[in-house]
Amino acid sequence: MSGRNLQVVDSQTGITGLDEILAGGLPACRTYLVEGNPGAGKTTLALQFLLEGVRQGESCLCVTLSESKEELEAAARNHGWNLDQIRIVELVESEESLQTDNQLAMFQPSELELGATMEAILKAIEEAKPARVVIDSLSDFRLLAQNSLHYRRQILALKQFFSGRNCTVLFLDDRTGEKSDLQLHSIVHGVLTLEQMAPEFGGDRRRLRIVKLRGRAYRGGYHDYIIEHGGLRVFPSLVAGGRQVGAADGQLESGIAELDDLVGGGFEYGASVLVAGPAGSGKSTLALQYAFTAAKRGERTMMIMFDERLETLITRALSIGMDIRPQIEQGLLTFKLVDPAELSPGQLAQIICAAANGEDGHKPARLMVIDSLNGYLNAMPEERFLTLQLHDLLTYLGHRGIVTFMIIAQHGLIGQMHSPVDTTYLADAVLLLRYFEAFGKVRQAISVIKKRGGSHERSIREFRIDAQGLRIGEPLQNFRGVLQGTPEYLGDGQPLLENRAE
Repeated sequence: MSGRNLQVVDSQTGITGLDEILAGGLPACRTYLVEGNPGAGKTTLALQFLLEGVRQGESCLCVTLSESKEELEAAARNHGWNLDQIRIVELVESEESLQTDNQLAMFQPSELELGATMEAILKAIEEAKPARVVIDSLSDFRLLAQNSLHYRRQILALKQFFSGRNCTVLFLDDRTGEKSDLQLHSIVHGVLTLEQMAPEFGGDRRRLRIVKLRGRAYRGGYHDYIIEHGGLRVFPSLVAGGRQVGAADGQLESGIAELDDLVGGGFEYGASVLVAGPAGSGKSTLALQYAFTAAKRGERTMMIMFDERLETLITRALSIGMDIRPQIEQGLLTFKLVDPAELSPGQLAQIICAAANGEDGHKPARLMVIDSLNGYLNAMPEERFLTLQLHDLLTYLGHRGIVTFMIIAQHGLIGQMHSPVDTTYLADAVLLLRYFEAFGKVRQAISVIKKRGGSHERSIREFRIDAQGLRIGEPLQNFRGVLQGTPEYLGDGQPLLENRAE
């Protein structure tokens, strides 16, 4: 069969997220290399690729030189798969001699020349005439070839053999020989690299990268993935895009007149708000106030929580007069409790994007709360990438008209504060919370340091959180040094919150 006039279409992999990265799938009738250290998930990916072919009515063949058919079937059963419709040819060591079987062919690789191995593979392909082939793994070819020149010639010959047979081929390589076989990279049409990393704390992290894909624009960079029941699940890196989608007019209000006056009426939809302050200063409660008010208007809020249990949040909200249970039951307040040691940054970004687009079983979110950036930072493999990923995430949410609250706990309680990472330049607005001492009591203050695209008060106001909820006082006009935590009182009769008539 001549491949000269063959129309190239896509061979979908059947792996969630990977086809999106590949812009539809792997161009069909080409050869590809899937490389990665043992345990990275190469065989799992290959089986999913073959099972997707079976689902589309294609003939599929798996040639294995490293695992037996029984081992492959056992691994497949762990994922709930059935390999009966995949022809498996195993060239692994066995105590038995050659057997004739429709699904199985036995050889002795320790006694077999490379030419005989190639002959067995070509014979199986001629008999099955498959549309998809997986060869696992090339490390055995490399050992049998004994030198790189012979090995390269054999792989080139195998590629040429496949070129006219309307067949999409995956070569698997466990990289047990050379760290990176660039000669092999130059032969194949595409290269997928799988990596498995073991952080000092928490579970393993996995990521993949499309190193090469001829004739196709794909999404570059690293993409996180996990291996779960059912196979690989890939989380494509976030692409913010440049088109405004679903933007809304108006402002997000808090429901507290004094607070709305302080911030200039509210926050425009699509804005990002950084709430900074020491531990216990009311950052989460402030964000919850906006979420509770939005939910009463029928707008959904998604809260990403790193530091607090949902039961604790509900109890704390009740203690200040906010019963959020009806809004939770209606799906207007949704929560994702995150363990930064177990959840990868890519997986977290996909959860946020699904909530933004209404793809998680609820209506699209209009407010997103990340509580807190300290936990988000712990989920990042390297600190310097936090601001880059946050930039893409905020741009993505901003283009969809979603207000994003980012909470960050600063180091210290009174006086000079320090943030674990500077993200103030990313935010459209910055709210600063502080403790200060006045008249023998520890009090709290709130101010707006920055707000793009709108006016706001330059004053500093006192606020309290009690059984009546969050209360905002008058501007602290007769104090100096409030933000330093040790103010100087310059007047008399300053109206503080506890001096007001209840």
